[in-house]
Amino acid sequence: MAVQQAVESKVYRAKVCLVGEFAVGKTSLVNRYVRNVFHDRYFATIGAKITKAEVTQGGEDSSQLIMTIWDIMGEKGFRELLKEAYFDGANGALAVCDLTRSDTLDETEAWISAIFRIAGRIPIVIVGNKTDLEDRIKIHEDDIAAFAKRHSCPYVITSAKSGENVQAAFKAISKLIAKGS
Repeated sequence: MAVQQAVESKVYRAKVCLVGEFAVGKTSLVNRYVRNVFHDRYFATIGAKITKAEVTQGGEDSSQLIMTIWDIMGEKGFRELLKEAYFDGANGALAVCDLTRSDTLDETEAWISAIFRIAGRIPIVIVGNKTDLEDRIKIHEDDIAAFAKRHSCPYVITSAKSGENVQAAFKAISKLIAKGS
């Protein structure tokens, strides 16, 4: 008679913030990840949107991460007002830039500084979004890789429109958070 051993699954809860300039695709990434949908029309985020997602980590010590994903508006004036409360208690972040707008990678520097100042040295994954717009790309993977290396962060190149690597981006941040728990 075989004895089955029950594996106790650990459940972690984490606050994950998406940061980046307006129209880089933060909301589209969340919608693609959670609902597997994409909308071509741009709607500016007002304040912050909070979405819940569950990730199961495989392996011997299977664990589940329940993420509350915070999507903040990228407008500079408003982000200064919201960032204290927005980053407070964060366990990880996706720092998103738009591959078709080179200034968005430069601005990611300020977002990362604000995260570290308020939430401490939490895990961050750099996300270069909109790879589907091949003919308009101004930020190349080498640029993202160098930026990520300077900050000791992993990076993922995505397309919220096609869904390319969106799961990988959220999986990367969830693994970093689980590893630190």
